Amino acid sequence: MTIIKSQDLIDSIADALQFIANYHPKDFIQAMTAAYEREQSPAARDAIAQILINSRMCAENNRPICQDTGIVNVFVKVGMHVQWQTDQSLEAMINEGVRRAYLHPDNVLRASIVADPLGQRQNTGDNTPAVIHVELVPGDKLEIDIAAKGGGSENKAKFTILNPSDSLVDWVMDTVPKMGAGWCPPGMLGIGIGGTAEKAMLMAKQSLMEDIDIQALIERGPESSTEKLRVELYDKVNKLGIGAQGLGGLTTVLDVKIKDYPTHAASLPVAMIPNCAATRHVHFVLDGSGPAQFEPPSLDDWPEITREASQNTRHVNLDRLTADDIQQWQPGETLLLSGHFLTGRDAAHKKIADLLNNGQPLPEGLDFHNRFIYYVGPVDPIPGEVVGPAGPTTATRMDKFTELMLAQTGLLGMIGKAERGPGAIEAIRKHQSVYLIAVGGAAYLVSKAIKQSRIVAFEELGMEAIREFYVENMPVTVAVDSRGISVHETGPKHWQQKIADIPVKVESV
Repeated sequence: MTIIKSQDLIDSIADALQFIANYHPKDFIQAMTAAYEREQSPAARDAIAQILINSRMCAENNRPICQDTGIVNVFVKVGMHVQWQTDQSLEAMINEGVRRAYLHPDNVLRASIVADPLGQRQNTGDNTPAVIHVELVPGDKLEIDIAAKGGGSENKAKFTILNPSDSLVDWVMDTVPKMGAGWCPPGMLGIGIGGTAEKAMLMAKQSLMEDIDIQALIERGPESSTEKLRVELYDKVNKLGIGAQGLGGLTTVLDVKIKDYPTHAASLPVAMIPNCAATRHVHFVLDGSGPAQFEPPSLDDWPEITREASQNTRHVNLDRLTADDIQQWQPGETLLLSGHFLTGRDAAHKKIADLLNNGQPLPEGLDFHNRFIYYVGPVDPIPGEVVGPAGPTTATRMDKFTELMLAQTGLLGMIGKAERGPGAIEAIRKHQSVYLIAVGGAAYLVSKAIKQSRIVAFEELGMEAIREFYVENMPVTVAVDSRGISVHETGPKHWQQKIADIPVKVESV
């Protein structure tokens, strides 16, 4: 009989979360490197390069891959012969490990969990509680899969119940383009088929914990209907041309994972959950001999990539920028930003909207006139840093505020990640504004361009407070120009047409 000490579990959970915050799995690095090498779209290739450079920098400096350090998902298999040396519940031990990981004094991770989700939405301050799933199994060991799931990808989770005669492939091909780019492709698609609604969602999430192996599967050929479906969806989704960050390109998914379960004769439940470019998960086993040990990948596992601005890259001084200047920018154009801009995301926009709608002034010192806003909630800095990892958050959540911000604050433009919705694009066109994107999944790389930071308003919001950043040569791409043309519409269409002649290769079972 195995005796598991509470401290061993707590330490293992804490160490695992610190580990996955800073290190990509080796299989992900290899898959992204292969995608980089075969990518033909300049914009998508540059985005993948930034993700890989960011990944190596984080490994070298022990810093988070993404500013969104995720909601913790834990899958626990408890051997039925395991005995516990503790007076705490399993949930309490796991949450104590989460708490210690996210409050680690040498590498504080961003706390993103809010309690009272329909009310005050108050941040819990330590990223607890985790979402925990427990299974009792034969044996005398404790097996744990743990992941930190970013909000951008989690928000794109989809579920449907098809008729048994309906085509699952058709549903996936109809749904993936509607997910947009907020999940930061390229990543993985996890699909759960069968069971009940909650079982399908659980299987989709669990499938994302598996290694990326689609290329090996394609090479040997599928041997089951599930493997055949994986290959078919992998080929067809990539032929959509969505590409890295939704800019258009050859690789949208690195792998498609599928789990299934018997279901009711009248039902076909299907869940689909994407995993983003900040793929974070690890598996470990406790056998009573002590806490789990985690070995970082070798730096040799990362490709040698250096990113240099092309000759036609536009250098922009934000402090001298005018409304006339931004009319010259073209969709897909690369810019290097220097100067000052403000930050803000969901909670800050809500406070601003409430003030303006009630005829009240903005806080003293908060002036958006002729300035840009960056949608970001950064990680706290450690000694020697101006700011911690500070990648963009999904811009579509701010769409409802775009007309108000452009019409009433004098805001010149916005920076975020992923596409904008029709209403926001119309507001950008109407006010001859512009929307730029930074690469989701390159948060630490972006933070190195930030040379100064100060809080301007709403300090009580923590990571969602409005800050002023001074940046030097921060790389961005023009996503929506002043005429309302969106690269997230034109790019995928162009690349879908360009690769339309690539045949779908599916081996017979």
